[in-house]
Amino acid sequence: MTHPIEIESYRRLEARVDLAQLPPGTRAVVARVIHATADVDFAASLQMTEDSVAAGAAALAAHSPVIVDVEMVRAGISGLDAECHLGRARAARVSGTHTLSALAMQLAAEKHPDGAVFVVGCAPTALDQLLDLVDSGAVRPALVVGVPVGFVGATEAKDRLRRTTGVKSISNVGERGGSAVAAAIVNALVRLGDAQSV
Repeated sequence: MTHPIEIESYRRLEARVDLAQLPPGTRAVVARVIHATADVDFAASLQMTEDSVAAGAAALAAHSPVIVDVEMVRAGISGLDAECHLGRARAARVSGTHTLSALAMQLAAEKHPDGAVFVVGCAPTALDQLLDLVDSGAVRPALVVGVPVGFVGATEAKDRLRRTTGVKSISNVGERGGSAVAAAIVNALVRLGDAQSV
């Protein structure tokens, strides 16, 4: 059952920004992100196709593994279990050029090379590492949600994601993003998947 606060939030959202021109899946994702962040600028900056939304919803409905870059993303996701491999990365870390988040993404991809949903909401280096693995053929995600936040590398990593062929993705343009945005996208996809399976 939907809480009255959520109903009122969506009512106010609809009064502030017109999402009617968006296709239904995209509209649901954008609305969920705006609801979670109170930032209507995401209506213009989020980038996705209906095919990507459908692929993500179907993967989640089929209980595909969900890999997140940080615990904050995992904490914000409702209705499914997600994996964060930062702990494994800390235990396995050796000196080198990888950040902890990048190493965690590499370990996750080794465990789930095919069909997982990868969600990056914090670390641009995690998204870059994942895309390196995609480019090498080491991993084939069902969907990549790439919305890392920051002044260093976030914009570039998201641009690279959108240029990567053969990968279904949801991302946004610019420096904004973050764990709440990433979790909101997944939560929207969970709801869409649940609705399709009814």
